[in-house]
Amino acid sequence: MDPFWEHPDEFVKKSATEVVPWFPMREGVMDFEEIEKNSTFMELTETILGEDWINLYCMSMFSKKGTKGQAWHQDCPPENANQFNLNRLVYTHDITREIGGQVIVVPGSHKKGVLPTGEPHADIEGQVVLTPKKGNIVFLHGHCWHRVLPVEGAYRISTNFRAMPKDTPEEITDIAVYRNIRYRFSTNEVIEER
Repeated sequence: MDPFWEHPDEFVKKSATEVVPWFPMREGVMDFEEIEKNSTFMELTETILGEDWINLYCMSMFSKKGTKGQAWHQDCPPENANQFNLNRLVYTHDITREIGGQVIVVPGSHKKGVLPTGEPHADIEGQVVLTPKKGNIVFLHGHCWHRVLPVEGAYRISTNFRAMPKDTPEEITDIAVYRNIRYRFSTNEVIEER
């Protein structure tokens, strides 16, 4: 319930994001491979991304009670409409109002360019709240404006099997766009104040 916090304090403060990522398959924990290689899962991904799509990595995201979730962000820079990641979010328990941690998206925003500047957690016109249940999968374009609400219950977990279309750079998710910053994860630095 108290895992090691991977991100530097500057990122946590400026991004208004309190999620602990874990990359199980990078550590040799292959229990998640069954989901990643499920034929229906792969067929759905191909329908969305086209032939020769590429698996990126599996990342479980944990938030404990009292954390603020994730502020509005885009998982990759939106300047090139053809280069993006696809989040395939798998839920192993219900997300409820009592637990918190619902996903908020702005439908169609993956075609609207860069996330507008503003208060990291403030509502955006047209937003929709998603409340996934155990066994649900949410497919989310990396340019889509999205956030996660604060966690009120004991904890929240989702597992993200990231993928990308062919001819997309492998480091596509290295830079994320928030309402107040752009952040490069490989060097743990704010590369733009917004």
